[in-house]
Amino acid sequence: MARHLITSAIPYINGIKHLGNLVGSQLPADLYARYLRGRGHEVLFLCATDEHGTPAELAAAKAGKPVADYCAEMWQVQDDLGKRFGLSFDHFGRSSSDQNKRLTQHFAKVLDEAGLIREVSEKQMYSKADGRFLPDRYIEGTCPNCGFDSARGDQCDNCTKQLDPVDLIDPHSTISGSTDLEMRETKHLYLRQSAMKDQIAEWIDTREGWPVLTTSIARKWLNDGDGLQDRGITRDLDWGVPVQKGDAPWPGMEGKVFYVWFDAPIEYIACAQEWVDAGKGGDWERWWRTDKGAGDVTYTQFMGKDNVPFHTLSFPATILGSGEPWKLVDYIKSFNYLNYDGGQFSTSRGRGVFMDQALEILPSDVWRWWLLSHAPETSDAEFTWEAFQQDVNKDLADVLGNLVSRVTKFCRSKFGEEVPSGGAYGPEEQALIDRITTRVRTYEARMDGIEVRKAAAELRAIWVEGNEYLQHAAPWSTFKEDPETAAAQVRLALNLIRLYAVLSAPFLPDTSARLLAAMNTQDAAWPDDVPGALQALLAGHAFTVPDNLFAKITDDERADWAARFAGTRG
Repeated sequence: MARHLITSAIPYINGIKHLGNLVGSQLPADLYARYLRGRGHEVLFLCATDEHGTPAELAAAKAGKPVADYCAEMWQVQDDLGKRFGLSFDHFGRSSSDQNKRLTQHFAKVLDEAGLIREVSEKQMYSKADGRFLPDRYIEGTCPNCGFDSARGDQCDNCTKQLDPVDLIDPHSTISGSTDLEMRETKHLYLRQSAMKDQIAEWIDTREGWPVLTTSIARKWLNDGDGLQDRGITRDLDWGVPVQKGDAPWPGMEGKVFYVWFDAPIEYIACAQEWVDAGKGGDWERWWRTDKGAGDVTYTQFMGKDNVPFHTLSFPATILGSGEPWKLVDYIKSFNYLNYDGGQFSTSRGRGVFMDQALEILPSDVWRWWLLSHAPETSDAEFTWEAFQQDVNKDLADVLGNLVSRVTKFCRSKFGEEVPSGGAYGPEEQALIDRITTRVRTYEARMDGIEVRKAAAELRAIWVEGNEYLQHAAPWSTFKEDPETAAAQVRLALNLIRLYAVLSAPFLPDTSARLLAAMNTQDAAWPDDVPGALQALLAGHAFTVPDNLFAKITDDERADWAARFAGTRG
């Protein structure tokens, strides 16, 4: 048994997440966590809400609520939606926690002691209309790199280039819309990332097998110099982690908070402390400190490509720069974007299908299957209602659902609701077992390699093997001439259902539980021995016929949903 630490990029608190957010980090992270648990490994799976910075302030102002109250309410909403989507976090934390506050201030102290923080007097955007300095995300304009007309002051969402507000063309305040902006002097703390460049480059060179998407982005920022420029870690805001050196005040930084990019990734560690303090675990340091046992932990992060620069450069600079024995990530699984019907999903602009809306119309497993089987690993992917209808009907209803329905109903009609006795597996059955054994080993290799789409394709192929066997063996016809052989065929098929429940659990947790319940078994052991697994349900074992697993999506439903979710959240 190995030990695996898994984190998903923590989502902003500003509203309900859309399906593009979900498939870009949390959902594939959950897939991997469930798979590893199913194989018997020890897993700690952490996520949290990212509650500081301008997105939280802007969303709270729009909602007409104090920012702390808004964040508390939205954490509850995101936590509930995550559970309803089957996201199996060991803990879902909050970056506004006391644990993260203390740990962020600790890192600032040790980084300063290491000579990696410098004080800078600089000019920043000031809005006369708003009477305040404008942090990066309070400013929007045209990206000088790609021409995107809604780039923010810290990064362009279109080309992912990191920016400063002064880089923007025709900038304006997102609070008032005013273009009456001027540069005024203020004082901030900077992390001396440039001093860490060689160390970060050496560290990246030691990471093995990272996806091309991850390494290409990391090396681009490293080689271009953009990603390891010294970067401000404080902001003129009221909401956030107060700037202190550990427990001590930081002279000259009164009234300022740490910039969200600095404190948010530290929450990965603090979240484990929250997990322990909530009574869910016994020792967080054995996961995060290499001097306390974390040296044998494999740490995997999941994120969208826009988060890669911070996680491959800036956060490692914080960890390595501290000089303390913190666990560093071993593997970063990054994803491209899932687009929506010819455009982009966008939380801030309300475009696309959001998690709560998705669950209003279909069960979570339906969404999980489609999103994971179309995960944007090697390139951007696109959600269309036509493709969604076609794939759900074909994969879930016609393949998996059809097999379960035909086998259980036929057995009930001819043998009763128990695994039939009589007959023995013949050459055709043995050939099926051999093919499935080979495919299960391939499925495991895909899952071990976190090749999400290929794993989904292999799982579907395993389902198809069972359907094709039934089509050829046709126990409903065999029964007329040879009931004994038909009994053996049905017995194998019922065992296939249990096997499918186990293999499908990472993708379809609710469906898996329904199948195991219908097969009247709690045996969810991973099929290390596939032939043995296909004899787990013995003759005489009782089962029940489950309700229809998946209803087909009709043309009328598809048309209705396409119109309802035309791209703007109401």
